[in-house]
Order: sequence, then C-alpha cells, then structure tokens
Amino acid sequence: MSVVTRSRATSVDVPDTLATHPPNRGMGWAGRTFPHPPGRRRWWGDAFAKGTDPTTPTQNMLAAGRRLGPVFEMLALGRKFVFVAGVDLAGELCDDTRFTKALAPAVQDLRLFVGDGLFTARSDEPNWRLAHELLVPAFAKPAMRRYHDVMVEATDELIGVWDEAASSGRTVDVSPWLTKLTLETIGRSAFSHTFASFGTEEVDPFVRTFVADMSHAAGRSTTASLPLVGRHLVRRKDRRALARHRHIDDLLRRIVADREAKGDESDDLLGRMMHVPVDDSGTLLEAQNVRHQILTMLVAGHETTSGALSFALYHLTREPQVLARVRAELDEVLGSDPLVSPTFEQVPKLRYLRRVVDETLRLWPTAPGFARTPRGTTTIGADGSAGVPGGLRMTPQDSALVFIPLLHRDPDVWPDPDRFDPDRFLPQHNRARPAHAYKPFGTGERACIGRQFALHEAVIVLAKLLHRFDLTPEPDYELTITERLTLMPVGFRVGLTRR
Repeated sequence: MSVVTRSRATSVDVPDTLATHPPNRGMGWAGRTFPHPPGRRRWWGDAFAKGTDPTTPTQNMLAAGRRLGPVFEMLALGRKFVFVAGVDLAGELCDDTRFTKALAPAVQDLRLFVGDGLFTARSDEPNWRLAHELLVPAFAKPAMRRYHDVMVEATDELIGVWDEAASSGRTVDVSPWLTKLTLETIGRSAFSHTFASFGTEEVDPFVRTFVADMSHAAGRSTTASLPLVGRHLVRRKDRRALARHRHIDDLLRRIVADREAKGDESDDLLGRMMHVPVDDSGTLLEAQNVRHQILTMLVAGHETTSGALSFALYHLTREPQVLARVRAELDEVLGSDPLVSPTFEQVPKLRYLRRVVDETLRLWPTAPGFARTPRGTTTIGADGSAGVPGGLRMTPQDSALVFIPLLHRDPDVWPDPDRFDPDRFLPQHNRARPAHAYKPFGTGERACIGRQFALHEAVIVLAKLLHRFDLTPEPDYELTITERLTLMPVGFRVGLTRR
C-alpha cells in the first residue's frame, strides 16, 4: 500500500516521495499575485523582510495579515504561500465536497519521519482511510472512560513534583513539565508505555529528537530554495536528521515488540492497530504504518495539548476575574478538598473551565493552519468575499492555507478579538456564529481524530492544578512563543502555593 526505500545511512524507512523528489516548491497560483507584507526583497521575498524574525513566521503573519485582507501571500525564496483569513472564504475551503486536504510544504517534509501517518497522509492514500476507520472507535466514549483514570493518575504524579517545588519555594517552568505530562498520558493511554517522565527535569530524548525533526521539516523547503547550495545542504541535513531520528524508530520498534512478547491484545490504539483487521479478508495494518501511526499519535497527542495548557495557564495568571470564576466552579463541582479528582461524569459539568480551553484555542490554536486544495477547478469568493470581482479561480494545482490565528480574530465574528473572554463560547454565542469561524482542530474528515481526548485531558489537568495550587507568574515575563510547526510558550515560570 505504500512504497518505501531504505536509507543506508540510518536504516530507517524513508517515504518514497522524499527519497526521490526535491522538497516542495510552493502551493501553486502561478501567475497570480496577492497582497503581501511590506519590505519584500528581490531574492529573499518576505521571509527576511526588515523588522521580521524568520524563525517566527506565524507571528509575522499574524502581525501583518490583519492589514492585508482576506487573501494574502508570503514569498520565501521563490516559494509562494497563499493564506486565507476571512470566515466566508474559510467556509468554502472547508467544504469537503469541493476541497480536500493539501500538504503544506512543512507537512510534506515531515513525511521524512512520519510517512503516511494520519496527519501527513494524503487523502487518496489507502493507509489514511484504513487507519482512520480503524482508530475512530478508540476515541469513542467507552474508550475515553478508560483513558480518564490514566489522565488523572499522570496529573497526580505531576502534582507530586510541583508539591515539592512549592515546599522549597522554587518556581517551575510550565511548558516543559506540561509536555512531560501530556507525553506520559498519551504513552500510557494509547500504547501502555511509560516514559518515566517525572523522575527528572531533563527533557526526554523522544521529545528532544522530535522537536528537532519538526524544526528540520519546517525549514527544509526554505533550505532547498537557497541558490546554488540548497539541494546539497538539504541532502546533508536529511542524513543527519535521519541518523538522529533512529532513536525514535528504535523506540517504536521496542513498543511493538514488547506488546508482541506479552501477548497483550488490549483494545487501546496499539492493540487495535496490531490485531484488528482493516478489511473483510483479515488483513492487518502494515507494520511500518503501525509505527508511523504510533509516532503520529505520540506527537499529536502531546505537543499541541501541552501548548494549549501552557497558554491557558498564562492567560489565567493574568486574568484574575476569569481565574476566580474557574475556582468558584471547581469548588462547586468538586468540593473543598484540593486533592480531589474530577470523575468522568464531572468533567462535562466544568462548563466554564471548558470555555477557558476553547477561548485559549481561539487565540492560540497550537496547530495554526491547514491547507486545502480543490478537487476540481472551482471559484471561491464569487460573492465578493475574496476582494476580487468574480472571485478567485482555483485549480487542483493551487492550495491555500486557512490561517487560523487570523480566522479566530476576524472582528466581524469576534468582537474585540484580542481580549481573553471565555463567555464567547456560551451556547447562544456558539449558535450565532458562522459554522466555520472556529477551527482549532482542522476541518471535515481530516480534522484531528483525537480532539475529544485532548479536550478531556485539558479540562482534567487544569481542574486539578488550579484546585491544588495558587500560581504566581514572574512579574516581568512577556509572552514568548516558539514555533516548530506548533506554537508553544517558552520561559513561562510560576511560583506555587498549595491551596
């Protein structure tokens, strides 16, 4: 179902699309020009425009895109990226009858490590639909009930570490610890694997390696576009990246081998992938694709959630009225014992806390965009929403990125869009908004398969941490965000006082 070649340097499977083809050169739109940020340079385009940081393209686009209209472009070393920010156009692109997922260059380049996993597969690749239909039941309500206790247990272990910090008066660096928590939770829930995350402050080699993988993928096409030396540099960087990635490939093989050795047929994600047939003939998911899906779930199941939790705590420490309402709800639903854990049935009752999560993901969707391409030649914005008379003609060779941070800040839909206000997500406001105004988990059949897992975990973690601790942020901290395909606060430290 998938063709692979073997890299002699690393002995890991490399997707054929990356082993034999150059990095992605852009997203189509030949001959078309759209509004773009000021300061474009002849060779570099917009990526290195004066006053911008090339390591923070999402934040650059967020700052510049508000002035550019519903459709705009960024040119980077000859590669054109077209962004859509308006709600009406996003709604058209989210129509699965007309459009399907496109692989943005960085996602395409991530296939170097993840192959045709759920996130990086093209919709027409057989393994995507086979794995998707196989794994959907693993996120249904009965499965979520099983995962609940694992989420609570892992959060209790983090609280134990933070209790020691509170006793000694030490501050904690929020994002690394929450990353440990979410990695531990998905590892235990989905694969019965522990990373022993809470015994050290050191970053797990898995996290360190895949952060480097994502950084490599994010910059791969840009490197390849450098005049004269780009192709050579990419080949050299690929070899180094794959050699480094061998640690992860060995880990994935051990996870599968350990499960086989135990004869364990648990109905978690790994159990389903190893033992549940994908068709009536009894065919199982390919062994290589099983590893791709494990890696996809480990990364998607922890990286975005830890970012969302970190952003939520950042805002809560700066919004005392919002925090007071969260605390009042926690005391009402959970009682006065700061060590109590929410039951599975209590999580949906924490409605205001859930709105805090939703509002966090509005301002900071940790996966900040998704690309769409038409199934056939079509026109978008014929009603004038594209800012072009008659609309924009798109062919299957063209793709557009729905830029979620601006979609979620459309002032026609979100009044005072930069203000943190969880009550935007009261039921009456949800019903009044356009259907495609809020897309933190992507869209349609290619939306995040684990979104309910992530939301349930986020509510549990925030409930337990905020019920247990008062958090005091460092007074001079200004929000700093690192970009590595996802968004993550860095340097955000808090002091802890037990409640």
